[in-house]
Amino acid sequence: MSSIFHNIKIKMDEKYGENENYHSLTTILPYFKPYLFRTLLALLLAIPIGSLDAVIALSLKPYMDIVMLNKQMQSPLYIPFLIIIFTTIQGTLNYLATYMNDWVGGKVTNDLKIDLYKKLMHQSSSFFDKQTSGKVLKGYNNDADKSCSGLLTNIKTCISRLFSSISLIAVLFYNSWMLAIIAVIALTCAMIPLMKMKSTIKGVYNKSEGENAKVLTTYNEAFAGNKIIAAYNLYDLKKSQFNKLVNTVFGLRIKITQHIGWLSPLMHIIVSCGIGAVIGLGSYLIVQGKLTAGQFVSFITALIMLYTPIKGLGNNAKSMTTCLCAMERVVAKLDKKSGIIDKPDAINFPDFKDKITFEDINFEYKKDKPVLKNISFEVTKGETIALVGNSGGGKTTIVNLLPRFYKLKKGAIKIDGVSINDIKLNDLREHIAIVFQDNFLFEGTIRDNILLGKLDATEAELHNAIKNSYLEDFINSLENGLDTQIGERGVLLSGGQKQRIGIARAFLKNAPILILDEATSALDNQAEHIVQQAIDNLMKDRTVFVIAHRLSTIQNANRIAVINQGYLTELGTHEELLKIQNGDYKKLYNMQFNLETSVI
Repeated sequence: MSSIFHNIKIKMDEKYGENENYHSLTTILPYFKPYLFRTLLALLLAIPIGSLDAVIALSLKPYMDIVMLNKQMQSPLYIPFLIIIFTTIQGTLNYLATYMNDWVGGKVTNDLKIDLYKKLMHQSSSFFDKQTSGKVLKGYNNDADKSCSGLLTNIKTCISRLFSSISLIAVLFYNSWMLAIIAVIALTCAMIPLMKMKSTIKGVYNKSEGENAKVLTTYNEAFAGNKIIAAYNLYDLKKSQFNKLVNTVFGLRIKITQHIGWLSPLMHIIVSCGIGAVIGLGSYLIVQGKLTAGQFVSFITALIMLYTPIKGLGNNAKSMTTCLCAMERVVAKLDKKSGIIDKPDAINFPDFKDKITFEDINFEYKKDKPVLKNISFEVTKGETIALVGNSGGGKTTIVNLLPRFYKLKKGAIKIDGVSINDIKLNDLREHIAIVFQDNFLFEGTIRDNILLGKLDATEAELHNAIKNSYLEDFINSLENGLDTQIGERGVLLSGGQKQRIGIARAFLKNAPILILDEATSALDNQAEHIVQQAIDNLMKDRTVFVIAHRLSTIQNANRIAVINQGYLTELGTHEELLKIQNGDYKKLYNMQFNLETSVI
């Protein structure tokens, strides 16, 4: 049996493989497999839900013919009770189907969000450089809700309306095949516009979703940048920008309504013409004795009831279009390869004994705009190398390449002769600790954020990291100590406190390679002094890459590399570089020294 289905799938792939909707469905449907029984039950329940619509229309024939025409009460007494019973059954089945639908839709959506989150986490830094928070939130969260839950809901609704339509059409033909043909022709004509709607609104809908993402980004910026907005009195500007955005969204929404809005009146007109023709011909058939009044009333009732699911298909088509568009975007993200992945034969981190080598490094963020150009140097194990130079010269880019945040365009970075591209990514990063200029702290407690360096750290290890990071006095001054909530992004802490938590996190990780990316540049003199002491502790017995803005903090480095405009222009000790006449390092040093002297 499985081979049969497999062969069917192969043939369908050959025929429809290039179709976006087909590809989206074949990608999403496997997510329903673990919940197959409940999914099928929810969909199968839609069959009797729709089919029972015919009971009311069909029951009117004997009622009209016996009671209203023949004035008899005995035979049709059961009819009202049957209507009540079948309506109750229909309502109960609808409740069960809705419950199953929501349960399966929720579970599948959760599974899909988990996979999307995994995809998001494994993207390279270049991906995040190009995205906005609103676009990520819309694409990785909201679209998942629309695609999975929306798909099952729409399929259930379609099945229900389909079987409702089939059963009611059967009632039409049961009562009069001539009238039924007219009705079917009218309903078919009413359905034609629905077939052309998806392609018409797809582009507008996707554009609308893009603008909605910008709205979310604006909200996030208002939250994160509230102090800047207040400090620079940007209220009017931001309100103006937001008004423009929401008005754009409104305009696109109205455009969608314009494309869809004509469907309902057009369908109403077509169906009304069909009903008018049916009434005219039906009246003639009654007069000719070829149709009873009961048959006619039953027919008209079935036709009017049939119009409801047919008309509902307009809304269903809109909803399905929304669902499929969201599904296409979700599938595009699932299909997207992670920015940086392991080779099939990737190895564990080697036993680091000798040196890290940068060989002819070239890199660019944008095509044909190189940031690093033919950079080569070596760092011996246990050595501290400082990277200095003018802003934008490429210092941070160099250290970002070591943990493979970005892909190299050309060249190689090797650890004891082994390319970092040949090392398992997780294992490589496990051996590298980083303290950024602005360490990101997660919502939660101080303890939570420090333990990110080593989740299973003992209390002794935690205390040692806190001690070496000069956090003891600060933590002891807090009512809740380590369990103090720090707010989103550590908003309740000072810059120096956040840096020391980042340093404590690096202490716990205890990695042999350490990257310090301007870890003190944003601090005042007092905070810098304390943080620098913590950094000095952290640097012991490690291979350290230091990016420094203040040259006074790196004079004791084993070597200093000067990076300007993407080139390695000088390499040596502090004393050696100062001896180079008109050297880049000497110019930087003299400029800072003169500036500091003039300030004093």
